[in-house]
Amino acid sequence: MHAAYVCGEGSGIVLEKPLVLGESLNGSRDLDIDEEKRVIGEKLMELHSHNATEKEVKSAMKDLGIQRAKLHGWPNTYSFTKAMGEMLVLAFKDNLCAIILRPTIITSTYKEPFPGWIEGARTMDIFVLMYGKGKSNFMIGDPDSILDVIPVDMVVNSMLAAVVHHREGSSPSSFIYHVGSSDNNACNPLKLCDVTSMMYRYFTNNPWTSPSGAAVKVRQYVLLPSITSLRRYITIHYLPLLQVLKLMNMLLYHYFDDKCTAVEKNISMVIRFAEIYRPFDGNNTKRLRTATRSSNMSEIFFFDPNCIDWEDYFINTHFPGVVKYAF
Repeated sequence: MHAAYVCGEGSGIVLEKPLVLGESLNGSRDLDIDEEKRVIGEKLMELHSHNATEKEVKSAMKDLGIQRAKLHGWPNTYSFTKAMGEMLVLAFKDNLCAIILRPTIITSTYKEPFPGWIEGARTMDIFVLMYGKGKSNFMIGDPDSILDVIPVDMVVNSMLAAVVHHREGSSPSSFIYHVGSSDNNACNPLKLCDVTSMMYRYFTNNPWTSPSGAAVKVRQYVLLPSITSLRRYITIHYLPLLQVLKLMNMLLYHYFDDKCTAVEKNISMVIRFAEIYRPFDGNNTKRLRTATRSSNMSEIFFFDPNCIDWEDYFINTHFPGVVKYAF
């Protein structure tokens, strides 16, 4: 199972088609996986020869990963490495049946085994966590962009349905499924501004209580159009506070070391974590749903997001689940 974002950035609908070994996403150059391994090894040797600290190595390798990903047309290391893994599976599967599922943004369970379960905070839920705890109320994003989300139990059910469907020999030896909800606006009329508005309403009515016992008061969420505007916003609203905190920390013999580190980490995380979400073609997945209905298996393998009332799901299921299991 791979994330749908192996397909990289771009406009329009992303088709359910395989990635080809050796082909970069932007077509500007060949993608040699052995060469990528060599570049990684040489960079690590260089860092170790300069006695780089663990923190310096981690930072340098993150930067190298993003640099290599962008060189070949992917937006980040995560989608780049996932794409290479998918290429290798398809290239070396021989005569085996290969089924690749590409889920979009995975959220908490819709109903199985019970509503709202989630394991840890990833992708969009990192922003939910930071917002609910009062650590950040801003991110890069187009307010009118459509978010492609899918509950995790629907991802699992689609995986099981695909295995059963292909086991019966009714489909080709390899198939790719985009498991998401953005391929039909009637299916998922969920905009980014809708989600941030629901976040504000939820945490205003259900404030998180900090370990000190204080209720965290949230502010309206701010969506910024570009990295430039994000840096400007941080410079105006956060850096002056950080500078004052650092000065107090110096005067008080590093009493606020942990606080300074936490603020810097939050700022760095928001700057680094800028994902671009766009629609994915789900025709193969639609056909899989049709197959499960025709075989009377749709109740067992339920993964149709058309039924979801997103406002009810986020307010009454997902946000409470994130607070319960991820905070």
